[in-house]
Amino acid sequence: MSDDVRRQDGEAPDLSPATLAVRAGEDEARAHRGTQVPIVYSAAFGYEDVDSWVDAALGRTEGHIYTRNTNPTVAAFEEKVRILEGAAAATSFSTGMAAVSNTLFALVAPGDRVVSVKDTYGGTNQMFVDFLPRIGVEVELCDTTDFEQIEAAVARGCRLLYLESPTNPTLKVMDIARLSAAAHEVGALVVADNTFATPINQNPLALGTDLVLHSATKFLGGHADALGGVLCGPAELIKMVYHYREITGASLDPMAAYLFVRSLKTLALRVRQQNENAMTIARWLQGQPVVDVVNYPGLESHLHHDVAARQMRGYGGMLSFSLGGGFDAVKRVLPRLRLAHLAANLGAVETLAGVPATTSHVECTAEERAAMGIPEGLVRYSVGIEDAQDLIADLEQAFTAA
Repeated sequence: MSDDVRRQDGEAPDLSPATLAVRAGEDEARAHRGTQVPIVYSAAFGYEDVDSWVDAALGRTEGHIYTRNTNPTVAAFEEKVRILEGAAAATSFSTGMAAVSNTLFALVAPGDRVVSVKDTYGGTNQMFVDFLPRIGVEVELCDTTDFEQIEAAVARGCRLLYLESPTNPTLKVMDIARLSAAAHEVGALVVADNTFATPINQNPLALGTDLVLHSATKFLGGHADALGGVLCGPAELIKMVYHYREITGASLDPMAAYLFVRSLKTLALRVRQQNENAMTIARWLQGQPVVDVVNYPGLESHLHHDVAARQMRGYGGMLSFSLGGGFDAVKRVLPRLRLAHLAANLGAVETLAGVPATTSHVECTAEERAAMGIPEGLVRYSVGIEDAQDLIADLEQAFTAA
């Protein structure tokens, strides 16, 4: 393996994302001439003398002390995502929401001000409307589609701007470069949730953000069998969040890390197929009389399709659509789907369908969802890697039967 794959300076190695997804971050973690990263299940790691133990504990030399802090399998996962995102450093978490909450709590303090948008993922939104205000952090949530409003809110001063693009579940797109530049003018940090796009389709750090995070449970894992989160960015910021995480204890389990390392090897293949399938299905849905609105960044009708075309290499495997009959229509259609799991997850190789009331915004009331522009007739559809025509036939028979 070339030295480029192990670069620590945040510069993109001279290999394609597909190759990096398979090979990056694994050389140092392999053992006994194995071709795969092993699962290291050890709570602690021993040392033969006190001096070397102290050096490792203080970070003066490489070494693991305790798995709540670091672990070889977990480190391999972090390194692979770090390289895919072109970052200098990365740290991981037990869940995607642990990545969000630990990042926010590590970087803001009472008296700080945070700017974000109204329709972030429901759990993230709860951080903004409930948990951060409890500790004296001021939060202003703007219209996601009004970039000028966001810029004006940032210009009034803030510690942190939090972006999510595309958003969950309405697939709104934010101009990451433009908004990052506005935040940096007032000395604010910019954090972007890149879960829907994945590093294959979009790299927020290259567009100007300071940090990028993922719910690894979704597309990075891709098989709906592990929970985790990951954050990438400059070493000094990652060190701050890592220290908060190591003390609060939201550490990634080595088995989950192994599953993510394994799954990332097929990330480029999976995302490529999901991009293609989602575009085909979104275009078909546009012609269906029972569908009022189709939300997908790849459609020319999308409000910010031009922004998506500029900052994304592919439009992703997520879409949503509104049924004309509202929630009653949803309750008739979804149980008739034969090729989609009705479950609160996304990004898997299998297609999943659900409604915000039971998935992304289960924490919110119907009135709160409406205020975020999320109608009760909205269906969130996570496109898998099945044949697109089979998925279209499945949707068609469900619409017809309902």
